[in-house]
Amino acid sequence: MNWLIQALNGLSFGMLLFLIAAGLSVSFGVMRVLNLSHGSFFLLGGYLGLAVLGLTGNFLAAAVAAAVLVAALGFVVQRLLLWRIRHDELAQVLMTLGVLLILSDLALLIWGGSPTRLPEPAFLQESVGIGGRMFPTYRLFLIGFGLLIAAGQWWLIERTRVGAVVRAGVDDAELAQTHGINIPAIFTLVFAVGAALAGLGGVVGGPIVGMYPGADIEVLTLALVVIVVGGLGSVEGALVGSLLVGLVDSFGKALFPELALFTVYAPMVVILALRPQGLLGART
Repeated sequence: MNWLIQALNGLSFGMLLFLIAAGLSVSFGVMRVLNLSHGSFFLLGGYLGLAVLGLTGNFLAAAVAAAVLVAALGFVVQRLLLWRIRHDELAQVLMTLGVLLILSDLALLIWGGSPTRLPEPAFLQESVGIGGRMFPTYRLFLIGFGLLIAAGQWWLIERTRVGAVVRAGVDDAELAQTHGINIPAIFTLVFAVGAALAGLGGVVGGPIVGMYPGADIEVLTLALVVIVVGGLGSVEGALVGSLLVGLVDSFGKALFPELALFTVYAPMVVILALRPQGLLGART
């Protein structure tokens, strides 16, 4: 086994998980809503990206269009559905689960049940030699792209006025509102950005994991594992959790293929037993 290749595979998968889990984790940290429809945002992003790519032949246009359209869908879900039941956590969980099932059936109706995948951009379809083996350039791009998104999201939340307003809403929404902060608008913004990241993840992850019925449930499950491992509500926690889960999944499949379905959940079990708040702790 080439350890370097397995590590790069784990990092690329981890960065894909980060794109999915970051929005879910931060949305929970701000709104205290466990958004089970997040997996369907990923699936729709992939399918929408595939449709735009077929029309334009431009991967960048596909990624931007998917992110914008899924963000718009997130805006509608938050403002028209979740905001009405913002004080009822059980209703929110059931509502978002219903949205996931509806969107899943709509995707099946529109795009069918056959697995499909997005082609990589032409300039990223080659492979490079690493450690005596060939490694896809696209996976290296995914690692760099995920790190860039993580750095940008951290800067936005920790170093800008918008981020300060978001953190104020997390710490004490009622006090922030008395200081003139529009909490409903902040909640909507965070939810829409989280949806956009999931939609973007569907496009950039399309060449690797593809789109198929049930992918929404699978990525949602992995995103929940990530935020449990890293800690709810923070970009740093989502990043650490994603990288750890990605590496464990990659090496677990290589070393213990017969336990492939178990190894990806092993970090969550260990963390829940030893540190229930996650590696970096939950933002409260």
